[in-house]
Amino acid sequence: MKLNFDYNSVKAQFPAVNRKVNGNPCIYLDGPGGTQVPQRVVDKISEYLLHHNANAHGCYVTSIETEHIMENGREAVADFLGCEKDEVAFGESTTGNNFKLAFALARDLKPGDEVIITDIDHEGNRSPWKLLADFGAVIKSVKVDKKTFTLSFDDYKEKLSSKTKVVAINWASNATGTITDVKKYIDLAHEVGAITIVDAVHYAPHKPIDVKAIGTDFLVCSAYKFFGPHLGVIYTKKETISKIRTIRVDAYDNTEPPEKFETGTPNFELISGTAEAVEFIADIGKNHADYFKDQLKGLAGRRKNIVAGMLAIDEYEEEMSLVLKNGLEEIPEVTLYCPPSDEPKTSTVSFTVKGKNANDVAKFLADKGIFVWDGDFYAIEIINNVLKLEDQGGLIRLGLAPYNTMDEIHKTIHAVKEYCSL
Repeated sequence: MKLNFDYNSVKAQFPAVNRKVNGNPCIYLDGPGGTQVPQRVVDKISEYLLHHNANAHGCYVTSIETEHIMENGREAVADFLGCEKDEVAFGESTTGNNFKLAFALARDLKPGDEVIITDIDHEGNRSPWKLLADFGAVIKSVKVDKKTFTLSFDDYKEKLSSKTKVVAINWASNATGTITDVKKYIDLAHEVGAITIVDAVHYAPHKPIDVKAIGTDFLVCSAYKFFGPHLGVIYTKKETISKIRTIRVDAYDNTEPPEKFETGTPNFELISGTAEAVEFIADIGKNHADYFKDQLKGLAGRRKNIVAGMLAIDEYEEEMSLVLKNGLEEIPEVTLYCPPSDEPKTSTVSFTVKGKNANDVAKFLADKGIFVWDGDFYAIEIINNVLKLEDQGGLIRLGLAPYNTMDEIHKTIHAVKEYCSL
């Protein structure tokens, strides 16, 4: 039985799909840089600012309402991640959350302690940890296989040692879509007593997350990658965060998680919008739960609907992704930069055109209303140094979302063919 994805009801919630460029309906394939936002998320943010706007911990009605909204945000994101609400913290961005965590961990590092990062990661999960070298840490980076665009587990095992204190690893590459089996990396890291941080920014919009199943200490993601506003989310394992001296002002409310990780006044309106983005995913799940009933055993309530929603989004995107890859592969001038078919991956498709700069291709598509990303996407190490693509402008990246259609995929393939025939 094939999934009957309720596309029309999903599309109708995104005002952006009605826009045109040069008479062409916009095709949003820029999702890996940030998805479009459903109207309900915008309404929720506006509702907070218009009717509940206040700081927390007051004795008056809008302040009390703000605290409830904050609590609801933690609960919704906890259901999204598969954790408890007091393990969810918010910050201005994933990169910002990583820097705060890195500087907190630096307080207990000693010269010679080792930190492992990877060559496949976005700089948001590399730069904060590289800076720990300023505190005497030794930074090691796991290599990428240039043919399969996958991390070398053997290289990881060689770099891991009793001196390893931190392992920061990518779950899904924002450059190639590669999905890494992070659990086996985490399990080994814990054997030597290291703290683990998983970057799930590119993974979160495409696959269900269960932080308890992978066993990580921390996981970071960004709400604007899964239909929400620009806000960073971090899962902080209770047993781990309770032992860390976080970076905060000297106040009496900074001792308990999750508040101990947050600095200053939270962005309440964006937290409200993030909770609504999670509800949007859950509503998709309600319409498709029966199709995934075998995969949802043991789950209940909103968590069940969220997982069903993510499974539905994933399956819908995968069908389009396969057509996109096959169509691009037939163009002689195109080289794909995606893992092999037997390797796990997101629906993101990246490629180059022989002899052409990636930016020139992106501009040609943009004139036709097809929005794609070009460059290194801050995955600087893999694109510029491992794959050596800097001179040709990096990659052209196409990202799929549930508001895309198969018709849009065919139009995009045709447009790339047209460009290559010029």
